[in-house]
Amino acid sequence: MNKTLIIGANGQIGKLLIQMMTEQKMPVKVMLRNADQTDEFENKGAEVVIADLEAELPDDAFADCDKVVFTAGSGGKTGADKTILVDLWGACKAIDKAKQHNIKQFVMVSSRDAGDPEHGTKAIKHYNICKYFADKHLMESHLPYTILRPGRLTDGPLTGKITTTRPTDQAQQTISRANVAACILQCLDHSETVNQIEELYEGDMPIQEAFIKSIKGRLG
Repeated sequence: MNKTLIIGANGQIGKLLIQMMTEQKMPVKVMLRNADQTDEFENKGAEVVIADLEAELPDDAFADCDKVVFTAGSGGKTGADKTILVDLWGACKAIDKAKQHNIKQFVMVSSRDAGDPEHGTKAIKHYNICKYFADKHLMESHLPYTILRPGRLTDGPLTGKITTTRPTDQAQQTISRANVAACILQCLDHSETVNQIEELYEGDMPIQEAFIKSIKGRLG
């Protein structure tokens, strides 16, 4: 069975996703920048490849994989330069490499305001612009894609219930990292999410039902 490559494996969402995948015996390969983290992931049953998004990506990272999840991020404490190098340029390099390897699905963890950075949160406008162009590059790559645009991330519990409709109250435009990880897992296992863009927020509908409702709504 082909593997799923997780880029951003050592991030909070990445770790939650890998835990879910290994518990379900799903073959997974993780991309790490720091070789010292290898044991942690191998002990969970994941294959490890060492690579840096700020450098050239090796072909062996994508070998034997048919799906890719990009959940890497420069982090809130870095400057705009790192955001450009990781969230934009790193993402574009991963997309191009995935295309070379005929990846069957590329799941991008983006941002709620990536579709309209001009009217998003001003303090992270540079971040949303990077996400906008990374998403655009993915859509124009002709790779089968799923773009997830979560609201403000929290450390809340895994409920397995979401909404894809943006709440009018900005304070409610949140979602736990655990629920985002569960949404990624859902996308990897259900082909109806291919070539779809979904915003993600805490809600009261099971993930699969929320996705199906959103997709049917767009189809009319």
